[in-house]
Amino acid sequence: MANEALPDDFYMLMEDLQAIDFVLVELNLYLDTHPDDIEAVKQFNTFAQQSQTLRRTIEEKYGPLMGAGKSYSTFPWAWADPPWPWQV
Repeated sequence: MANEALPDDFYMLMEDLQAIDFVLVELNLYLDTHPDDIEAVKQFNTFAQQSQTLRRTIEEKYGPLMGAGKSYSTFPWAWADPPWPWQV
């Protein structure tokens, strides 16, 4: 993938992941001050599951999103091939 254009699907998936992760940050902040809001906890858990599923889908198609053992790598070592998450 070094010099290849990435498919539109990659950018759509990454945008979806960023939106879900933004919601998780906001819910996390809300729950810090409203820990007994069961509906917010349910929403947080739903979005957390969506984030994990989407992240797994992206990594299976395009390679790891996180280093330091938080994402698995294919063989050969997948971090050698861009795009790296911070380049998107």
